[in-house]
Amino acid sequence: MSNKEPLAYRMCPRTLDEFVGQDHIVGKGKLLYRMISADRISSIILYGPPGTGKTSLAKIIANTTKSGFEKLNAVTSGVADIKRVVNDTKSSILNPQGKTVLFIDEIHRFNKAQQDALLPFVENGTIVLIGATTENPYFEVNKALISRSTVFMLEPLKQEDIKRILSNAITDKERGLGDIDMVLDDDVLDFFSQVSGGDVRVGLNALELAALTTPPNQKGQIRVGMEIAQECVQKKALRFDKKGENHYDNISAFIKSMRGSDPDAAVFYLARALYAGESVDFLARRIMICASEDVGMANPSALQIAVAAAQAVHMIGMPEARIILSQAAIAVAVSPKSNASYVAIDKATEDIMNKDTGEVPMHLRNAPIEGMTGLGYGVGYKYAHSYEGNYVEQDYLPKQLKDTVYYEPSQNGNERKIKEYMESRKKKK
Repeated sequence: MSNKEPLAYRMCPRTLDEFVGQDHIVGKGKLLYRMISADRISSIILYGPPGTGKTSLAKIIANTTKSGFEKLNAVTSGVADIKRVVNDTKSSILNPQGKTVLFIDEIHRFNKAQQDALLPFVENGTIVLIGATTENPYFEVNKALISRSTVFMLEPLKQEDIKRILSNAITDKERGLGDIDMVLDDDVLDFFSQVSGGDVRVGLNALELAALTTPPNQKGQIRVGMEIAQECVQKKALRFDKKGENHYDNISAFIKSMRGSDPDAAVFYLARALYAGESVDFLARRIMICASEDVGMANPSALQIAVAAAQAVHMIGMPEARIILSQAAIAVAVSPKSNASYVAIDKATEDIMNKDTGEVPMHLRNAPIEGMTGLGYGVGYKYAHSYEGNYVEQDYLPKQLKDTVYYEPSQNGNERKIKEYMESRKKKK
């Protein structure tokens, strides 16, 4: 291939063995892997962010299928182009197989009439459609086309996948930079992988720019350090290793800032983690834990907010996920705090591990089979709703733990009301 072509284009995989990532759909034994390997492609729609492999998969199919293969771009093509492909397909001279695999990039940009023009030929098998889109096809593609296609969702590439592709590009002498004596400082590949944001083209473009713009040193080597790497992506590198000490320091500061009711610090450490490429799911989990461990019953709605945020960021992804995480972190930070629930479960667990805690009292046990009542099961149980205020005094703990207190509500937030309610119960007792 001509070296005038961008590195990202040259490194496009030619076979399934060269394809990196998306194991959930093209891992060995997965449906799409089997379809391509057996040349049994039916109409599919590839949906996912830029730089995740949609076009690469189409090229692999083009390289492996015995059927005719055509490519259209929905931005520049129209109904006339579709008719041309159909007419060529029907020609026994041009296409003895009698069918064509048609790849339409950015299919969501086709209007309804253009998509409708495809439908009869997809339906009768003349056209095997491969549509690629960055938009949700269930909203942007005709339902009739969707119903005749299998939708595969591609995910942002993992950093280890991007790093592997960059490493291959550095050593590949045929299509990559293998003919260049190129040396990268430690962490440069990690940095390129992190700032790619799941889009491998970003990393490959940055790597190529570094190779083309860095003059060789006295040894003839092109040495790429962190300063050059930052210039190539116009982004500052943080001293933040997600598997190292910086990761733990930052997440510790994030949690302690929420616990300490400092929303500004919480947002700062959240932004720092996001900038460095931290997983939004990981951050959402930490917020949920803090909402229960440090806020607890002082504001039960904090956990609801945190759980809703975790679900939302999983569905939405970056960059919008940062807003949802910020809202959740601030909600936890400004909430009244209590760790009483956390302390209660730990104290109860310690007793279970170290004490004779006895058996469940007989009056609390079920008697599902006739005759068990005669053995004392359920005898003497008082149904709380049959009493004034839906409360009646009776023993619930085993006798060995009678009068043991695990949950001691604080005076903060909602727990003040809980404390007042529990004290009123003691007065009745």
